[in-house]
Amino acid sequence: MKIKRALVSVSDKTGLVDFAKGLKKHGITIISTGGTAKTLSEAGVDVIKVADVTGFPEILDGRVKTLHPKIHGGLLARRDLPSHMDQLSEHGIDPIDLVVVNLYPFQETIKKADVTLEEAIENIDIGGPSMIRSAAKNMATVAVVVNPERYGEVLLEMEKNEGALTEETRRDLAREAFRHTADYDEAIYEYLEEDHDFPPLLKMVFEKISDLRYGENPHQRAAFYRDEMAAPGALVFAQQLHGQILSFNNILDFDAAWRIANEFDRPAVVVIKHNNPAGVCVDDDVSQAFRRAFDADSLSGYGGVVAINRPVDLATAKLLVEPFLEGVIAPEFEDDALAVLTEKKNLRLLAMPEAAYLPETRDIKRIQGGILIQDADTLTESLDDMKVVTTTMPTEDEWRDLVFAWRVAKNVKSNAIVLAAEMATVGIGAGQMSRVDSTMLAVKKAGEKGQGTVLASDAFFPFPDAVLTAAAAGIRAIIQPGGSIRDNEIIAAANKHKITMVFTGSRHFKH
Repeated sequence: MKIKRALVSVSDKTGLVDFAKGLKKHGITIISTGGTAKTLSEAGVDVIKVADVTGFPEILDGRVKTLHPKIHGGLLARRDLPSHMDQLSEHGIDPIDLVVVNLYPFQETIKKADVTLEEAIENIDIGGPSMIRSAAKNMATVAVVVNPERYGEVLLEMEKNEGALTEETRRDLAREAFRHTADYDEAIYEYLEEDHDFPPLLKMVFEKISDLRYGENPHQRAAFYRDEMAAPGALVFAQQLHGQILSFNNILDFDAAWRIANEFDRPAVVVIKHNNPAGVCVDDDVSQAFRRAFDADSLSGYGGVVAINRPVDLATAKLLVEPFLEGVIAPEFEDDALAVLTEKKNLRLLAMPEAAYLPETRDIKRIQGGILIQDADTLTESLDDMKVVTTTMPTEDEWRDLVFAWRVAKNVKSNAIVLAAEMATVGIGAGQMSRVDSTMLAVKKAGEKGQGTVLASDAFFPFPDAVLTAAAAGIRAIIQPGGSIRDNEIIAAANKHKITMVFTGSRHFKH
């Protein structure tokens, strides 16, 4: 069925004028409202105002414009039912074949820091969703377009079909329209729900970015989705500049690496393997930071992912191409650095947008049949939060390394033990079932480099055994939450071996 009449009323006017001119080329009559009609008229596109169709003016400050039988009758009438078409004729209603509508910017409005309830409510669209749903319900003969990105596609198909759209396209447009109104209503519900963080009914909307070759293993199917509420600077906004397509495991590792790199204000380099850091270093010289981070555990770093919270320069690029790496993520890559890195055909290079990194506010974990949701662990302790519990006090350098190691331990799978010196890790014990095993693993990885280092533990020591292991390895200072029923024994062991111990008062389990 050829499109003869279109109703156009949009908040987002991206591409509107060109699209309307394209409709006019097919001899389509355009009905429009308010600001849309004004925009089109000023661009030389002839439109008929909705008020001229309904015979009724816009009222209530524009709250009522299109809620009228001459609009919805024209949208909902079934063209295959003579009784419907007779009623249209009886009441002087002409069918509407195409609806081009997107909604008041409610989601954008509520993101404003100073938005009021009154302002939010006035940005709840009523007529728009009604027209969208009416048109989508009658997808057999009516097309509805809610996404400006599809204007070109629609015009191209109309060109091929002499002004008509196929049934398949109308159905696809209707699916997108119902999703559009569903997302819109969900945003309103979440805004009005008093418990914003943990509502009684939780719905989440994710948009597919791409299918993946496979999941964690080749026999598992997988896809990559973006949370529509994703914070700026999140991995989902990364731009891949080079290399093989991302795998499921690559994405997990890039995400873990980027999170840790953004824990630090100073230049930081993180080497990730299997979602845990193999090495982390903070150094004003980025190339030196990479060298020290990778050397912390070069065996584990082989085939890893690197995150750098500063632009990658030529000196760093020359070091990055020496070992085998899966990929590098950074805010940007200087031109000469990019030239060096792209010589490695398969090396994945991800650049982050200019938007500042913002940590997520919620952490969600899937279990069979449900999810667990919690506040994200964004707690960052300062020296004022910490308490020295031993007879010896940390030196200035020890304080620096203790705080650094503590920040890294927060991002290591529990049980987590981190050994560090001069703002670089030298040994990490991750994911062991006992804390003393994690300590022994970190000490083993550090080897002789463990002498004179500091140790961070993500949770308290249940027994003094890990402290004794640390003492035998020559560790000089420990930072941990405290809170064990055996704290007195553990502090005594530290004092006996002349180890400085600091309590943070908070833990950072990461399961």
